[in-house]
Amino acid sequence: MSTTALPLPGPDESDPFAATVAELERYVAAAAPAVAHDEHQSDEEHRDVSAVRVAPVVADTRRVARLSAEVAEAHRLLELQGDTAPLLVDTARVRKALKRSREAARLHALGQNPMARAWQAARVRLVLTVVALVALIGALAWSTTGVHHTLTIGVPRFSAAWWGAWAVEPFVSAVLLVVVGAKAFLTTRGHILRHPHLTAVEFGALAVTLTLNVWPYLPGVVDGFRPMALLAHAIGPLVAVGAVTVMPIIWAGFADLDHTAPTRPDTPTAATDTAPVRPASASPAGTPTGPVPVDVADTADTPIVQAQLSARAAELLPRLRAAIAAGDLPPTASASAIRAHLRCGSEYARELRNAVTDPARPARPETR
Repeated sequence: MSTTALPLPGPDESDPFAATVAELERYVAAAAPAVAHDEHQSDEEHRDVSAVRVAPVVADTRRVARLSAEVAEAHRLLELQGDTAPLLVDTARVRKALKRSREAARLHALGQNPMARAWQAARVRLVLTVVALVALIGALAWSTTGVHHTLTIGVPRFSAAWWGAWAVEPFVSAVLLVVVGAKAFLTTRGHILRHPHLTAVEFGALAVTLTLNVWPYLPGVVDGFRPMALLAHAIGPLVAVGAVTVMPIIWAGFADLDHTAPTRPDTPTAATDTAPVRPASASPAGTPTGPVPVDVADTADTPIVQAQLSARAAELLPRLRAAIAAGDLPPTASASAIRAHLRCGSEYARELRNAVTDPARPARPETR
């Protein structure tokens, strides 16, 4: 669109307002092309906006939405799979196994404590003693019926002799129990009771009991010998003999236990309240910590022999010789007697016994 500027007439000098009007006309003529250009541009923009408004808007379909969600989920899963935190969490089975293993470790450590070991030994000794006594009482009860049967052959039933026959076996068994109990108790105190009179009483009572039980069933005494009947009536006395024989030995074994000694050579000894264990690094300079050579022959009538004694046994050796010289212990004292007199461990008592009774044999080195 083009505009042509029309020539304006010049001002009339005779009109005083002619110059002002001419100036106004020139201003209007200069502003008219700009207004027309702006109107043309506004018309074009209006047509463009109308075209945009008329263009249809296309929405996402279900397939597009589903695929977009799947892609977004895959990206999120890849980010989460790189985190290893879930793999570090303990499961219920792992926590249960850890709890049991730690409990087992604590029980094992408690089992190495001297007080706990002494308590366990006391319980085991009590159980074994009760079982042995039950077996002994049962055997004597069975033997009582056999003795009563033997003593009442040909005796009127319910007579005085018939009733008195029930008391024969209990009286014999009471004497036997006294001997067995005394031997067992004194053995735990380091003194083995060996006396010919006690041995004679013990085996005499057992022989009388066995004879009274099996006499009616011996060959030549009864017509028609039956070995099984003889064996059945001999069970009671045989079980009683076994019980009275093993009980002192078992009690002596428990008495010789050293609860402060390690169960294995490589296991450190547990510390106690009365005698704390000093580590090897804390030993004073010049103090022997392992087996040291000790001259076990310092008397005129003993050959000079070098034996390997532990440091503790070397300290106790002069006390043992002094006790033997004073008559408190015999020259051939047993390990149990030495342990009870010196109040030391069984291992040291055996070393001292070997050093005194058999100097030519080297003592076993201490494995601690």
